[in-house]
Amino acid sequence: MASKKRKGFLKDEDFMRLALKEAQRAFQKEEVPIGAIIVLSGKVIARAHNQPIKKLDPTAHAEILAIRTAARRQRNYRLLNAELFVTLEPCAMCLGAAVQARLKRIVYATPDPKAGAVESIMSFPWEKLNHRPEIKGGLLASEAQNLMKEFFKSRRKFKA
Repeated sequence: MASKKRKGFLKDEDFMRLALKEAQRAFQKEEVPIGAIIVLSGKVIARAHNQPIKKLDPTAHAEILAIRTAARRQRNYRLLNAELFVTLEPCAMCLGAAVQARLKRIVYATPDPKAGAVESIMSFPWEKLNHRPEIKGGLLASEAQNLMKEFFKSRRKFKA
């Protein structure tokens, strides 16, 4: 999907803003504020936010929950031509799930210096895989970074 707004279509920035709204929901639930949206043919087919604390599940990352929802709705574990918009650079687990789902494209807001598998802590082993989504980082990065900073600042105050 092009970054420019075409008649009847949302643009990448609009989808990332929806992901940021999901991240805000996670923040309100005292979960790390990460949100994800999956888009197919210009329409949102799934949305999710981080919930590992609530679900007592270390795999309940926003991306994983969104991929699961999208696959159920599409009645197919392959999400061909679908796009993932996520507020933080995916970790190795989430990037691996996106590859297994055959997502066409991944757009993330800000790098994750502690767990990011695209550019931050590792370089994903693309040469060994049969599918490679298009990946773009940096869309609305400052908004996502500010939300993360605000969350961790509030957590430090809470513990003090």
